[in-house]
Amino acid sequence: MSRLATEIQRLYAAGPDGAARALVLDVGRPSDWELMGAVWRGVQLDLSLPAPGIAIAGENSYQLWFSLERGVSPEAAKAFFDGLQTKYLSGVAASRVRCLTAPPPIPSEIKEGQWSAFVAPDLAPVFVEATWLDIPPGVEGQADLLKALKSVTPQEWETALSQLSQEGRQDPVPAATASLSSTSESPPALAPATAFSDPRAFLLHVMNDASVPIASRIEAAKALLR
Repeated sequence: MSRLATEIQRLYAAGPDGAARALVLDVGRPSDWELMGAVWRGVQLDLSLPAPGIAIAGENSYQLWFSLERGVSPEAAKAFFDGLQTKYLSGVAASRVRCLTAPPPIPSEIKEGQWSAFVAPDLAPVFVEATWLDIPPGVEGQADLLKALKSVTPQEWETALSQLSQEGRQDPVPAATASLSSTSESPPALAPATAFSDPRAFLLHVMNDASVPIASRIEAAKALLR
């Protein structure tokens, strides 16, 4: 079994009874990393959950992949998704949101020349105009991204579900807006660089430089995923 297959098995394989351990929140159409990034940060800051995986899976959307140590029932999964939508996505049209307990394999070729992939948080904003790769992502790089992720423990799950349930019974606040204002941070300004001895540092500089054409920034991000 490859390292990538091992990590996917560790994080997302169904429980012994077939209960879902992978809960995937898919939001887009159009894609909006500013919104999805607020959810990614919010579940960590507000709910004390481990960072979910981030995926670009085509269809102009981003996905957050939650891994659970113990599988949960469809009813519990729905309660979790409903709570996330109420807290963070109350102003988002239902047609833009999909909640998956049987997600498609990643990486895979979605359409000809369009590959899904897991991405690092600092690379995610670069793909807002095209949420896919035009080449298969590197298997070892994908495994390294998943290796850093942790599963939600049963205690963390129960605490988060209880908190979401309590907040859902209160008058909802436009949470997506509130989360953006409370958790969004402006990216640090990059000092002008005159020389780079580290190729990765150079690629990160190009990727984050707003003065560089978007096509070049995307190519830098792709290179970092290889």
